[in-house]
Amino acid sequence: VLTMVDMLVADLNKEIQEMDVEEKDAQNDYEKYVQDSADKRAQDSKSIEEKESAKADSEAALGKAELDKKTKFQESYATAMILKDLHLECDWLVGNFEMRKEARVGEIDSLKKAKAILSGADFA
Repeated sequence: VLTMVDMLVADLNKEIQEMDVEEKDAQNDYEKYVQDSADKRAQDSKSIEEKESAKADSEAALGKAELDKKTKFQESYATAMILKDLHLECDWLVGNFEMRKEARVGEIDSLKKAKAILSGADFA
């Protein structure tokens, strides 16, 4: 009977040791899991900050690009209006060139006659 009791005590001691080892392993696993979770949260927080910063930079660049686009469009429109006005003016000049040429020839003739009259010529 004593041998059986000794065997039971030995078995209990062995089971207690196994449970202690298992508990230490489980505690170490849990501590590692908690540490990994904390590292992951820190990494995620840093990633979120970096992404928010990149987003803010991108939004600023987008705003600048939109402003540049608007400015370039206004410049382009102003240039197009100047070209349109120049084209109309050139069309008018080309369309009236012969009439203006004849008028200028008439003016030159009139000036020559006026000069001749002032010089003493008589056209009567």
